[in-house]
Amino acid sequence: MIRDIEIKDKVEWKNLYYGYADFYKVEITEETLNTIWNWLHDLKHELNGLVYEIDNHIVAIAHYRRMPNPLRGKYIGFLDDLYVHPDFRGRKIGEEIINKLNEISKAKGWGLVRWITRNDNHSAKSLYDRIAKKSNWDVYELD
Repeated sequence: MIRDIEIKDKVEWKNLYYGYADFYKVEITEETLNTIWNWLHDLKHELNGLVYEIDNHIVAIAHYRRMPNPLRGKYIGFLDDLYVHPDFRGRKIGEEIINKLNEISKAKGWGLVRWITRNDNHSAKSLYDRIAKKSNWDVYELD
C-alpha cells in the first residue's frame, strides 16, 4: 500500500534512508536525517514523502517536490529519492510508486515528473527505461 509518510514511520524511514545513502556512497549524519525528516513534516516545505507499506512495515520510500520549469511556465514534479529495500525488489514497488507520483502530478496540474539516477544504477534504469522516456539532458554540478 502506498501512502503519505507519517510521524510513526521515522525509525523505518531512517533505516531505509541510510540504505539509500549507502547505495549512493553518501555519508549521512543524524543532523542531516533530522533536517530531512523535519522538511517532510513541515507543511510549508516543498518536500513530500511517500512510503510503501507491507504488513505494517515500510519497505520503500520516495521523496518528491514541485519544481518550477521556466521554459514551460509552470511547475513540474521532481522525484528526489526512491529506495526499495533490497529484500523487496523485483515486485514492481518502484513502478507503483512512480505511477502514484504521476497521479499526484496530474492532480496538481504539473506538466511532468522528472528524476535523475546514477549512470551505473542498472537495476533502476531498466525500470525507468520501461516506464518513462529518457531525456536528452546531461546533469552538471558545482561543488
